[in-house]
Amino acid sequence: MITRLIVSAIAVLITAYTLDGVTVEPWWWAVIIAIVLGLINAFIRPLVKLLALPINFLTLGLFTFVINGLMVMLCSWIVRPHFEVENLLWAMGFSLVLTLVNWGLHLFVPSKK
Repeated sequence: MITRLIVSAIAVLITAYTLDGVTVEPWWWAVIIAIVLGLINAFIRPLVKLLALPINFLTLGLFTFVINGLMVMLCSWIVRPHFEVENLLWAMGFSLVLTLVNWGLHLFVPSKK
């Protein structure tokens, strides 16, 4: 669990330093941001996805990108001075790049299977 948290924090740092519209300062706050994003994705995101099911159905699932961006904006609002995202488009981009970087980094972490 600690290993996955560290990998997620590294993914947050890599993604934040890759995108111009996202800042994480100081760098060690990436761990807190990873925890907050994990909690948001575990508890709030499923409820929002359920409530947005009709519009998600109409957009053939593309509204999920907006939901993910909104969850990043919520995290930015919670951890405001240390994690800033300029707008929803940067948040959507952050979410997409973070997913790809996290997936790539987790390939190197051994699973418990």
